[in-house]
Amino acid sequence: EVRLVESGGGLVQAGGSLRLSCAASGFTFDDYAIGWFRQAPGKEREGVGCISSSDVSTYYADSVKGRFTISSDNAKNTVYLQMNSLKPEDTAVYYCVTLPDLNYWGQGTQVTVSS
Repeated sequence: EVRLVESGGGLVQAGGSLRLSCAASGFTFDDYAIGWFRQAPGKEREGVGCISSSDVSTYYADSVKGRFTISSDNAKNTVYLQMNSLKPEDTAVYYCVTLPDLNYWGQGTQVTVSS
């Protein structure tokens, strides 16, 4: 069974940092890229960034570039989203997902940034 489990969300003040984790199981990690999406209340889900498990290349949305960093530990089948200089507009539920198929999503983890 393919599973993605996010953790690490919480409440943080603006300017603070959080690190989210996405633990993957049930599939060959190297066969997929892993993406991070987020969805704020009343808004559409948007892509944050992604990482290729094979060559660890990364991509970031303009809204988070320079503040967020995605990394992976293939030995642990885990992808991380390091979020620095957080802003209230980063408040959302954050999800990880297998790419490019978008078939498998985690349950999401809430990130709330207070002003």
